[in-house]
Amino acid sequence: MTQQDTTTRAPGGTTGAADQVFQVETHGIDPIPDEERHGSAKDLFWLWFGSNLTFTYVINGALAVAFGLSFWQATGVVVLGGLSFFAISAAGLSGVRTGTATLVISRAPFGVRGNWPAGMLNWVVSIGYTILNTVVGTLALEAFFADTGVGSGRTGRALALLITLALTFAVALWGHATVQFAERWIAYVLAVGFAALLVFLLPGADTAGAAVSPGASGWSLAFVVMLAGPFSYVPMPADYTRYLPRATSLRSLTWYGALGGFVSSVALGIAGVAAATQTDMTDAVAGTERLLPGWFQTLFLALVLGGSVTNSIVTLYSSSLNLQVLGVPWSRSKAIVISAGVTAAGALCALFLTDITSSLLSFLSLLIIVFAPWGGVFLTDMLMRRCHCDGPALHAGPDGAYWYRSGFHPAGAAALLAGMVFAALTCDSELWTGPLVAPLGGADLTLLGSLVSGLVYWVLARRTVAPHADPS
Repeated sequence: MTQQDTTTRAPGGTTGAADQVFQVETHGIDPIPDEERHGSAKDLFWLWFGSNLTFTYVINGALAVAFGLSFWQATGVVVLGGLSFFAISAAGLSGVRTGTATLVISRAPFGVRGNWPAGMLNWVVSIGYTILNTVVGTLALEAFFADTGVGSGRTGRALALLITLALTFAVALWGHATVQFAERWIAYVLAVGFAALLVFLLPGADTAGAAVSPGASGWSLAFVVMLAGPFSYVPMPADYTRYLPRATSLRSLTWYGALGGFVSSVALGIAGVAAATQTDMTDAVAGTERLLPGWFQTLFLALVLGGSVTNSIVTLYSSSLNLQVLGVPWSRSKAIVISAGVTAAGALCALFLTDITSSLLSFLSLLIIVFAPWGGVFLTDMLMRRCHCDGPALHAGPDGAYWYRSGFHPAGAAALLAGMVFAALTCDSELWTGPLVAPLGGADLTLLGSLVSGLVYWVLARRTVAPHADPS
């Protein structure tokens, strides 16, 4: 694995020479040399703003109302969920200081081998959500074709799938610089369209309606839905900060990235809340369409497609780095072919053979039992180290400081297990209901598994984990 971490390094020299728009990025999880660092924290605003201009947040806002919350209650939950992007964005500082990907940095709290299971599950989650986004984008584009008379039936669906996959794969294949470029320019267009959507939906919202008390179950489920999206990014922030100059400040990095994710997720979440107070949102796309003027409905489908693509680009790109962490002996640009192939196969199955989307979504949602505690350990470790890790040791395997005991960090493993047990006991999902849900009045406290794991990790590791002293 240590050889893989260095095989994709590009020759140094020109600033950002290995990271050019519309050129295949030559770096993977290997540390980015200082002479190739470039960009500024402002770039993160557009990355997180564009990647979160996705219809998923409209659905999440509608679900909060379905759980029994009023307009203002649901809006409050949406805003609080958006604030979590401050933690996600701040975690990107680890990428600035190490020059490598998040799932390499997580070797510090878990050990090189202890990091592998979560890395494998994260790849599954990334590909699962990329498949779901691809299916949603394809169906939207298929409907767009039908509205404009371009094509219909299986031929129209096949063409829509091909276009959706091509848009996603091409950008992710080119790599980091092209991802940032595409997210910015697509965001310009999507922002105008979704702003118009908000203008159409907000005036008719029932802001005075009194909701039936949602109880512990309604409140907790609403928070789980709102926080699950930001939490899914915990294994990714350093992937998009590793090229930034070492002098990039924590304050600027945190604010620009957090504001990007906050603005888009909150705006679309409120749009979903507003729509749900006016119509049945069981089918969120169809429900939203009913509230729009006829001339805007076709453009709305284009927005759904665009949002699906911007989100898929980010997850597909990170999945290629993920595969290198798992030991796939290929460059990032070759490894992404595996992710793209699995995505295409999954989308083909869902669109033409059997509808697996509901089952896949239920399975992916259940994995929060693992990723909430994982995020708690990772973020706690980064706080304890102040994002200062021994960069070379992260890639050194058995010879490095993060090998611990046979490749496992006992404190990280114990904390993760404790958080997972708590999350499993308090999880309320379609596939699993924990034994403590009923005694808690139906409350789903899965996300608190992150606090449990973080606290346990701090107790176990507080005497041994400290910021790495940079010899320079």
